[in-house]
Amino acid sequence: MSQSYLEFEKPIATLEGQIRELRDAGAPDGIDLVEEINRLEGKVSDQIEKLYKNLNPWQKTLVARHANRPHCRDYIEALVDDFTPLAGDRLYSEDHAIMAGLGRWQGQRVAILGHEKGDDTQGRLKHNFGMARPEGYRKAIRVMDMAERFGLPVVTLVDTAGAYPGIGAEERGQSEAIARCTDKCLQLGVPFVSVIIGEGGSGGALALATASRIIMLEHSIYTVASPEACASILWRSSAQANMAAEALKVTAQDLQKLGVIDRILTEPMGGAHRDRKKTISDVGLAVAEELAKLAGQNPKELRNERRQKFLDMGRSGLA
Repeated sequence: MSQSYLEFEKPIATLEGQIRELRDAGAPDGIDLVEEINRLEGKVSDQIEKLYKNLNPWQKTLVARHANRPHCRDYIEALVDDFTPLAGDRLYSEDHAIMAGLGRWQGQRVAILGHEKGDDTQGRLKHNFGMARPEGYRKAIRVMDMAERFGLPVVTLVDTAGAYPGIGAEERGQSEAIARCTDKCLQLGVPFVSVIIGEGGSGGALALATASRIIMLEHSIYTVASPEACASILWRSSAQANMAAEALKVTAQDLQKLGVIDRILTEPMGGAHRDRKKTISDVGLAVAEELAKLAGQNPKELRNERRQKFLDMGRSGLA
């Protein structure tokens, strides 16, 4: 997969461009370029570490949206054995923005749901950029009902800018579908772990993230509205998105302080897109650990703990 660079990564892009030029050009007779390439690679590592240890909320937003981050399908293909996809809401149609199915997560049978954005133009159009319609959330309810009936833990992978705001979606009851899906999450009597792997946008994310345990990747975001939308409302200009990102407390670090999430999963230096394999492996282990912690609780305990978790949300950080 070709590397793409964010605006603040220009120094890294310049150095890696020089490395590629040296490798492509080849060494003239009697000249060893290995030492120079090693020197430049060291500078790249230093630059990545310097930048990624000091990301502001807007920069984290850009990283969370990076096209090369692992998507829901990547996690399922790498981590879930015997995956059986489930489609349709049995009311209207199939929604490809939400992947759903049954499988084995590190040997444990689970029900899996997640937003899929797509990897290329065709895929993004098919999956509607991860923005689900009502039928997607109703499909999620159907799968969660199935999980509870069979006693299967639920795992969700959240990565969406928000629910689809189209006229057709509104006509088919978008807000009602999101509300019922969120309510279903609270009613589940099985272990429920959610991972925010990229963007967690508005009610479209919350409908799959009202979980017993919420994990966020280090550079993912979770927010009531996108920074651009917030800036347009408050300052009448999306150009103030960086200020909005700061005010919204979109980062995993801020949200953990507020008690909104339970765990932050460290990403490889330079972001999940620079080491997709390690990121996916780390998520697999983290989810398995959290499921194991929840395994001993009965349905009533799981429901009560989850409800209380959301009733308490934000109080610790507002004192």
